Amino acid sequence: MPHIDVKHFPRNLSEEEKKVIAEDLAAVLKKHFGSSDDSLSVAFNEIQPDRWKDEVYDPIIKPHLDTLAKKPGYSY
Repeated sequence: MPHIDVKHFPRNLSEEEKKVIAEDLAAVLKKHFGSSDDSLSVAFNEIQPDRWKDEVYDPIIKPHLDTLAKKPGYSY
């Protein structure tokens, strides 16, 4: 039951754009995990740039740098 939580800077994505992105992400998981479409969920969470460090980098990224499959090219 993979769940993808996409945290991103505000982008004014339309519902259609979110749907297309979610379908693309789900296709990758279906291909590599063998997941069914019914088992997948995708969320989009806008984070203001000035809140990224406090809400995303420090609590989510930094503590897991050793285990991230794709590390960011930035740090604080």
